[in-house]
Amino acid sequence: AAAVLTFWHAWRKQPHARWIDAVLIGTQLVLMAQVLIGIKLLDQGAGVLQLYIHYVGGLAPMLFFLVLYWFPLRDTNKQRWALSAATGSAFVFALMAFVIGQSYVRGVL
Repeated sequence: AAAVLTFWHAWRKQPHARWIDAVLIGTQLVLMAQVLIGIKLLDQGAGVLQLYIHYVGGLAPMLFFLVLYWFPLRDTNKQRWALSAATGSAFVFALMAFVIGQSYVRGVL
């Protein structure tokens, strides 16, 4: 939802709104919960073979947001597209971790 909303916001070239900040905060909180659940599952021995995919898939989206906030953009148009790219990349990596993790659980990989 965050990827779609930020892309739509960038496409329409709307000024930065407070609800975008709320969406980004919510997205990051969900990603943090995903990372904590993944670490807990690894701690319990679930998915030892898929150890690295949990770290890459769970922590890379947080890295995207870290880079986004570490190097703030002055140009509002570039900032809108950077927000869209960060949320889209976070979605792709989270989806990747889920799909690969499910493949391991089912015994496909």
